Amino acid sequence: MQAMSGTYNDKVVKQFAIATVLWGIVGMLVGVIIATQLYWPHLFEGIPWLNYGRLRPLHTNAVIFAFGGSALFATSLYVVQRTSHVRLLSDKLAAFVFWGWQLIIVAAAITLPLGFTQGKEYAELEWPIDIAIAVVWVAYAVLFFGTIAKRKVSHIYVANWFYGSFIIAVALLHIVNNISMPAGALKSYSAYSGAVDAMVQWWYGHNAVGFFLTAGFLGMMYYFVPKQAGRPIYSYRLSIIHFWALIAVYMWAGPHHLLYTALPDWAQSLGMVFSLILLAPSWGGAINGIMTLSGVWHKLRTDPILKFLVVSLSFYMMSTFEGPMMSIKTVNSLSHYTDWTVGHVHAGALGWVAMISIGSIYALMPRMLGLKEMWSTKLIDTHFWIHTIGVVFYIASMWIAGVMQGLMWRATNDDGTLTYTFVESLNATYPYYLARLMGGLMVLSGMFLMAWNVYKTYTVAQTTGDLPVLAPDPSQARA
Repeated sequence: MQAMSGTYNDKVVKQFAIATVLWGIVGMLVGVIIATQLYWPHLFEGIPWLNYGRLRPLHTNAVIFAFGGSALFATSLYVVQRTSHVRLLSDKLAAFVFWGWQLIIVAAAITLPLGFTQGKEYAELEWPIDIAIAVVWVAYAVLFFGTIAKRKVSHIYVANWFYGSFIIAVALLHIVNNISMPAGALKSYSAYSGAVDAMVQWWYGHNAVGFFLTAGFLGMMYYFVPKQAGRPIYSYRLSIIHFWALIAVYMWAGPHHLLYTALPDWAQSLGMVFSLILLAPSWGGAINGIMTLSGVWHKLRTDPILKFLVVSLSFYMMSTFEGPMMSIKTVNSLSHYTDWTVGHVHAGALGWVAMISIGSIYALMPRMLGLKEMWSTKLIDTHFWIHTIGVVFYIASMWIAGVMQGLMWRATNDDGTLTYTFVESLNATYPYYLARLMGGLMVLSGMFLMAWNVYKTYTVAQTTGDLPVLAPDPSQARA
């Protein structure tokens, strides 16, 4: 393909890619610290801003919105330029989005340990930061959709459909769930009350998973898996069916977080049914990605980046089978409030989200720097195995602990009294927390390997400037 006039804006992509690695280390480090606190409960005792209740929301916000968010920004702004064959709409807007998002992350890192929180899961940040998020997000939407509007090809590649749906849905979810009444500089009260507040929160909470942690990362899958494999996507038609089925169904699944609560029974059942339906589009999309390797499976022997991308899809399939299964009321009666849920979340977070993000960053980094590959392919392979083994340690320990907890909590004697006290179930769980900690340490150590590899790749880079825009190839209208 011939180069067109002008260059891509790769500066903002590089900034977000580096931020992904750095915030990944920070977020996972906080995760290791709180995992350590569960095994040694007296750690940091008497230091309020380092207690578990304040570090846990810091961990979730750091890994979701700092690490995962930066990966989504980096890849979406990379992909939209390459598939549209144009530079980003505005360099100044791109810079505003990057620095605005970093300031929001820093604000979260300061306020959460100090105890300023709405008390809503994945939506803990107080109203001034929520407003800032909305402003930066609208700027991001203008940047992304404005770039698509000036594209040089009529076709909009499917990855951009997923990125676009994630941008629109997250804006809707964030604004509606965070409508509140300020009662001070860093204090507010939700506009909703009681069961309605819970319903709105988990409509937001599960769709933060559905759109922020699924649709956006499927955008990565639909671009980087075919690109790294050197093959077209297995079925373009299936990708469109996958898109429309997923976004039509996901919005309804939130009530499965509220089974056996004060939520009306019909709403609980509706959430369960739609959660079960979700299995079909989820697996259809994952199979589409995996089958893209038809004829090139041998590349997995030599390409660790492809290993990251493909194994992430395996974890995606595992998580999207486990989630609907756990939403069945009879299964949920066993799993609810246990560490099984923690295992499920991390199978998706560390297995799907982290691995597809890491693979995508490894894939785009050398391409932007004028290199054929990262500084060390062997180091990527080492990272892959450390990360994968660490994730298996983590989720297996939590699955075993969770099922055991559920069985102990529901066990009764002949006279109807509980067989075990809560403390007895805690003692039985204790060894598994050490196994989880070991898994977390392995995942964290892998991120340090990645940081070193990225740094060394920059030192040997042929260019740190922007690459020229490539003219569309008429023989590859959907590439």
